Amino acid sequence: MTLEYFRDYCLSKPAVTEDTPFDADTLCFRVGAKIFSICTISNFDFVNLKCDPERAVELRELYPGITPGYHMNKKTWNSVSVLGNVPDKLILELADHSYQLILESLPKKIQASIHP
Repeated sequence: MTLEYFRDYCLSKPAVTEDTPFDADTLCFRVGAKIFSICTISNFDFVNLKCDPERAVELRELYPGITPGYHMNKKTWNSVSVLGNVPDKLILELADHSYQLILESLPKKIQASIHP
């Protein structure tokens, strides 16, 4: 998985924006102004993705490349390796899951403007 591929995938989702609010090297993807993915630009070795807490624990048990979210709430965020020890298909599925969780947490009016 490359940063360019992951970035293009995230930006292809409805209403997704990107920014670097913390520093020039930390890239965030947002929907409705809320972050659903964080990664570093210079050393793209993992992405932080929001996850259902029960599923997060299951994934950590199944994949050594999935760990509690680095600098995030360990209950609801995972750090997912992009170095080949987690299948690319699963990484994209988890990005979709994170996007959906954040989208569903937004006020109904904002959700309706994204998915009329």
